[in-house]
Formats: sequence, C-alpha cells, structure tokens
Amino acid sequence: MKTFYLIANTEKAESLRLSEEVADYLTSRGKRCVIRSQEQPHARLQEEEVEGILVFGGDGTLLRAARELANRRIPFLGINMGHLGYLAEIEEQNVPAALEKLIADEYTIEERMMLLGSVYAGGRCIEQDVALNDIVLNRFGSLRVVDYEVYVNDQYLNSFTADGIIVSTPTGSTGYSLSAGGPIISPTASMLMLTPICPHTLNSRSIVFSSRDRIRIRIGEGRRSGIDEACVTFDGDTCVQMQTGDYVEIEKSTEVTRIMKINQVSFLEVLRNKLSRS
Repeated sequence: MKTFYLIANTEKAESLRLSEEVADYLTSRGKRCVIRSQEQPHARLQEEEVEGILVFGGDGTLLRAARELANRRIPFLGINMGHLGYLAEIEEQNVPAALEKLIADEYTIEERMMLLGSVYAGGRCIEQDVALNDIVLNRFGSLRVVDYEVYVNDQYLNSFTADGIIVSTPTGSTGYSLSAGGPIISPTASMLMLTPICPHTLNSRSIVFSSRDRIRIRIGEGRRSGIDEACVTFDGDTCVQMQTGDYVEIEKSTEVTRIMKINQVSFLEVLRNKLSRS
C-alpha cells in the first residue's frame, strides 16, 4: 500500500496523538497520508487514490466510517483505542508491526455484509441508510412497550410486544444483539438475525433468516387504538422517528465493508480473548 486515509476519534486525545505519529511514520517511509479534516470530513478523500483506511478508536469509530464510506469499497484497518474491539483488530502496542505488514502488502481482506434499511411513513420512503452492525427499533417518548408487527417477504410472521427489535448482521451479533440474548454468529457468514428487546412473553427467541430474505417491521396500534411512537437507528447513530402505521424494510445491502486482516487469528480465538476481558 502506498496511500492511506487516517480517521481518528476526535473525542479521544490518544487517538489523535497516535494517528499523527502513524502519519509521520508512513510519510518517512515514502508513503502518502490523507488525514480527515474535521471541517470537511472525507472531502479530500474524493481527490485521492486511497488504498487503505486506518481508523483510530473503538468499534464505534469504525462503524461510523464504514457507513459513511460504504460506496468506496476501500479496506479498513481498525486500531483499537477503546475497550472491546471486535472490529478494531490492532492494539496500540502492535501498530509498528502492523504498519510494516501493510507496507509489504502482507494482509488479507475479509468482506462483511451490511444491511439496507428503508423507512416508510404515509406510504412513501422518508429515509434510507446502511448499517454494518444492526438496525434497531426502539420505543420513543413514552415508556410503554410497543407492538411490532413482523413480516418476512411480505408474509406475516408474528407480533412482538416489546421494548424494541434488533435486526443484526453476523458482524453485529457480538454487539447489542448479544446483550439482548441473541447468539454469536461467525462474522463472515451471510444472514439476518432478528432479536426482540425485553419481549413481554416467555418464549421469544432470536430468529435467523437467509440473506435473501426481506424483513418488514410495522409499528402497531397503541393501547385503546392510540398512537405509539418509536425510532429506528442505524448502528446506533442515525435516528428516525416513527409512529403507528409506519414501517421499516430491512434487507441485505449491495454494499459491503472490507476489513483488512493482519494477524491470521481465528474468530474463535478473538472471541475467547474478548469475552475473557469483558
């Protein structure tokens, strides 16, 4: 690799410090570095033939970058400055060795599926976005539970009375979905997983669907035929308010996130190490 794009979590001084140190090092090795400007994020990226994106922060920083740059298909390498880093593979002490491997083109690329969510209100699409981890519907405003009507490929599946619904990718199975009781899935798999959040029933479980399936979740009527409110979030970031009658359609996106793998460490080994530290 010859040209790198560097993204740091601006809320963490150590991330900014390390990104500057890495930029200086790569420049000294004759490589070109493009550093994201806070005033015009990604503006300079359009002008450069970037071969790799280095992200300094936790998984949240990489998730935001993956969504913003989904259409570029440039591989990412996450440098973990947070706590649990399932996506951010490289720890700070291993950065010099990782940079040498990038320079020598000694890496592999893993493709991760993404979700496409389309939000409909009044019969028209009001928002569309992608997610690498998950698309989540949650109650909004009132603390009452909400009725979520779930359809798969236009066929009615079930109604869940719950705090919310998570639809995740295999990559997202170690995130919010795991906290809600969902299973862990190998990140290179291609499937969609639906997990209710605090459902008002004793027998609700996560349901795994094919990546060819399309899930529609409609906000049902509130108590006494009233209006319930909810919001849908994409990777915990973009939030779109919804109400009774509105729905979101979720399917596999044509975009993918490409993750650079420096260490030939299996997912099971990473999982074991992360869980022992949590």
